[in-house]
Amino acid sequence: MTSRVTFITPATSASMRRARFDDGDPIDDHGAARARAAAGSLPPAVRVLASPSVRCRQTAAELGLDPTGEPALAGGDMGRWRGLALDEVAAAEPEELARWLSDPAAAPHGGESVREVCERVARWLEASAGHDGRVLAVVEPEIVRAAVIHALAAPGAAFWRLDVPPLTATELSGRAHRWNLRLGRPLGPATAADTED
Repeated sequence: MTSRVTFITPATSASMRRARFDDGDPIDDHGAARARAAAGSLPPAVRVLASPSVRCRQTAAELGLDPTGEPALAGGDMGRWRGLALDEVAAAEPEELARWLSDPAAAPHGGESVREVCERVARWLEASAGHDGRVLAVVEPEIVRAAVIHALAAPGAAFWRLDVPPLTATELSGRAHRWNLRLGRPLGPATAADTED
């Protein structure tokens, strides 16, 4: 039995454009239009899931998907930094921000550490490995990073070395808890190579 998970990152929002920790803002008009243009380009799935964030749910809707919310795939809890721009945090708490970016176990903001996010996503992936068929999941970029870290058994320090653009698909396929990775395919009209399993 082979499990397949296609992670789709959300369309752009004001928070993304300003490098601001998500504060529940909606996707912007440009992002919504790009998602609508990509509707119908995704492979069929036995389950469709979404992070509970506004931008993930709206992206799924613009893609023509009707997802089930999946709390295990929620974006990282940013604690008191939620809604702040990275520049604001750097100015107010430079040492704490530096520690968070360099130590996967650090959570100076009072929310989840990178390690905790990675462990949560790893548990979800391993539970998903027992299901046959494809899962589509519209998730925050940090969830894609965490899934890639797990799939490659990479160290947590590699988390910040992974760029995850908006409206891209990252695909994992696996059996017996061994995952293979296909990175960052832009969403759009499918080609023969995109539909091969």
